Amino acid sequence: MDIGVMKGPQGRVDPRYSSEDAVAPAWSEVEAMLAGAELFWISTVRPDGRPHVTPLPAVWANGALHFCTGPEERKALNLALNPHVVLTTGTNTWNEGYDLVVEGEAVRVSHDDRLRELAGLWEAKYGSFWHFEVRGGCFHHGPGRAFVFTVAPQTVFGFGKGEPFSQTRWRFE
Repeated sequence: MDIGVMKGPQGRVDPRYSSEDAVAPAWSEVEAMLAGAELFWISTVRPDGRPHVTPLPAVWANGALHFCTGPEERKALNLALNPHVVLTTGTNTWNEGYDLVVEGEAVRVSHDDRLRELAGLWEAKYGSFWHFEVRGGCFHHGPGRAFVFTVAPQTVFGFGKGEPFSQTRWRFE
């Protein structure tokens, strides 16, 4: 199954927050980092406007991040009212690594054929614990079910840590 490498925009390094010799990674490198990341932090907005942040696994496929959540979980309830999300991944170090911040709108995936493809990607990436059955527009795992969402990037920020430090932005139409 293809991780869906897309031809992306050119990254623009912000000189205000970057070393003089910083260069923007190619979009293909960013996609590889998104595909390989095991853990993301998702930020949604509660009905009263307060933020909600929680960790979760995600899969990069066809130019978008995909995640799942139970229909009664806080993030699903938040997304029902406001689809704007931020997904963040990277390293918890100051002087090495690369952090990525993906901004976009979460759209529910409910077509069973597409869900089967995504279920295969989840299991291939995370192992048999993440095996999902697909039916009725949801992932099923044990007694529970999960909605699956896709987030096509609208803006992506990259933060290179260590020399050279960098802040890069990619914008999508």
